[in-house]
Amino acid sequence: MCGTGFGMIHLNLSGAHKGQLNILCLGAHSDDIEIGCGGTLLQLRQSGTASTFNWVVFSASGRRGEEARKGAELFTTGYETELFLKEFRDGFLPFNAVEVKEFFEELKGRINPDLIFTHWQGDAHQDHRLISELTWNTFRDHLILEYEIPKYDGDMGRPNMFMPLSDASYQGKADHLLATFRSQQTKAWFSPETFLGLMRIRGMECNSPTGYAEGFYSRKAVLSGLD
Repeated sequence: MCGTGFGMIHLNLSGAHKGQLNILCLGAHSDDIEIGCGGTLLQLRQSGTASTFNWVVFSASGRRGEEARKGAELFTTGYETELFLKEFRDGFLPFNAVEVKEFFEELKGRINPDLIFTHWQGDAHQDHRLISELTWNTFRDHLILEYEIPKYDGDMGRPNMFMPLSDASYQGKADHLLATFRSQQTKAWFSPETFLGLMRIRGMECNSPTGYAEGFYSRKAVLSGLD
C-alpha cells in the first residue's frame, strides 16, 4: 500500500503481519464494499495477509441481502468471515441514526479490528457519509481507510493512499461484481468499463506495476514497529 505526498512512501502490510490482520469492512449498501475495496480485499487474500474478515452491510434486505451474502463469500473465500446484514431502508440511514449508532456500539464490543474499510467522508450519498462519520466516532484508535464509490453525482476526490493490484485482483473484482449484483445491471454506470476505468486511473496515479490500483483516504495513521 502506498501513501502520497510530493513523492511516494511505501507501507508494507505483509511481513510481520502476514496471516494476522483482522479486517472490518463496512458498507451502507450491498455492493459498496465490493465496489470500494474489492480489489484490495482480493489482494490481501492473495498475499495471505488477512486472517479474519468482518463484513457489515446496513441496507441489505430481500434480493439485495442475498447478493450481499454472495459478494462476501466470493471476496473472502478461504477465510473466516463473520457476516452482519442489516435491513435499514436504502436512502434513509440518517433518519435511523440512533439505531445505526447503537449497532456500531455493538460492533465495538465484539470486534477489535486491525484495519477498517469504510466510506469516504466526502461522498455525496447521505447513507455513505453517515457510515463514515459513525466509523470514526466509534473506532477511535484504529487504522481506517475510506474507499470511493463512482456515481452520477460526480463526487470523485483525490485519494492519498493506494493499493496496487495484481492482474488477478483487478480483473477478479470486475468479474465478481458483474456475476453477483445482477439487480444493478440495469443501471448505465454499473459496467466493467466503469470499475476498470477508475482502477486504471488510480493505478496511473500511484505508478502501479500492472497499471491498476484502488484509492483510499487516510485521515490519520500512526507508524509503528520502527524501534
